[in-house]
Amino acid sequence: MRTRNKPRPWVYLLPAAAVLVPMFGYPIYMLGLLSVFDYRQAQVSGGQPTTFVGFGNYARLLGDGRFWEVLAQTVGFAAALVVSTLAVGAALAVLMTRISPLPRLLLSLAALGAWAAPAMTGSTVWMFLFDADLGLVNQVLGIDGFNWFYDKWMTFAVVGATIVWHSFPLVMVTLYAGIQAIPGSVLEAAALDGASAWASFWRVIVPMLRPLITIVVIQSVIWDFKVFTQIYVMTNGGGVAGQNTVLNVYAYQTAFGSSEYGLGSAIAVVMTLILLVVTLFYIRALHRSGEEL
Repeated sequence: MRTRNKPRPWVYLLPAAAVLVPMFGYPIYMLGLLSVFDYRQAQVSGGQPTTFVGFGNYARLLGDGRFWEVLAQTVGFAAALVVSTLAVGAALAVLMTRISPLPRLLLSLAALGAWAAPAMTGSTVWMFLFDADLGLVNQVLGIDGFNWFYDKWMTFAVVGATIVWHSFPLVMVTLYAGIQAIPGSVLEAAALDGASAWASFWRVIVPMLRPLITIVVIQSVIWDFKVFTQIYVMTNGGGVAGQNTVLNVYAYQTAFGSSEYGLGSAIAVVMTLILLVVTLFYIRALHRSGEEL
């Protein structure tokens, strides 16, 4: 018997949309509005009238070599973070399938602690670990007074390790669940055919986990591209002479450091558009994974 008046799937999204659309829609609207005005501290205080500049802020931004330098640095840093997070998460996911229940429980609890730690708290702890005078890392290595946050690439490495520490649990748990869902008969057949553990991982497990891997990669790209807290806290706003500035920090410095709110909003709009494109790929990957799983 055909069911009549069955609500369409999008109807169930209306309660969430009623909350999320105003919550995110209005700030995005105001961000776009500010980006087409010359809006500085003088306009905030009411000393000067607000001037409409259209796409002037965007033209100024796209013609600024510093913007392109920071954008390239952000993309490179985010790419390194995504690869590192995926490698650590995948390695630990495989490890969880090969250890006994008690070590697996301890590893899960440790990962949960890293995942639950606020970014500010985690950044502060890692800064203390790598402190030049009192840091545990320097004491273990037997070096005194070494500043890990002076060199550009060393700073990126320490900050990157902090971000990976925050991010790997999601990848680990997601891939571990995927591995557990693989039928044991498939792995047994690969072993009977003479495949080593390494060959089974790359030729059996990875192809079957491709939908999940695609999802966690795209999600990591979204998170790592917009990283702010760890960079800002651990480098004191961008490192020595701004050498560790990423796009989110650059937008903050432009808007609130230089009081160029219109230009800072333009940077934020560009970031939003980039992340929107990545999000579309993420939604597509979710849809395709639902069909393949």
